[in-house]
Amino acid sequence: MIYRNNILITVKFFMFISKKDKIKESIEKDCYSLNIRREKMTCKTHEHHDHVHGANCGHTAIKHEGHVDYLHDGHLHHEHNGHYDEHALSVNETNPDGCHPVDTCHGHVHSEGCGHETVPHGDHVDYIVNGRLHHQHGDHCDDHGPVEIVK
Repeated sequence: MIYRNNILITVKFFMFISKKDKIKESIEKDCYSLNIRREKMTCKTHEHHDHVHGANCGHTAIKHEGHVDYLHDGHLHHEHNGHYDEHALSVNETNPDGCHPVDTCHGHVHSEGCGHETVPHGDHVDYIVNGRLHHQHGDHCDDHGPVEIVK
């Protein structure tokens, strides 16, 4: 009789572990990037975020990889499973990161406090100017493509 109970307990334990792994796998699937390369993205969570983003929250909303993210203090936030993930715009054909000089800056230098909102793009920061991503590159400004702002 005791032997039978041990088997039952062992079976229940493995069922619990299996279920736990499936839940973890499900959460990890939710954290996949939808970018063109289909690379796995781990959740980079923004800690201590009390603000609730939404249509009337006051932050700029950007359409990004099939969903809407919000610009907040230089971060791109996406609500996900009860927390906010830190996102960055992917470097791709639409939003390249190469040297593509534009002549629309007319001597304006993009920097902290210049009046344009910042958005994470790949491994750097760009500035939103009239629906385009601008990147300060030495003595000129590069165009890193369009960004879709949600009104």
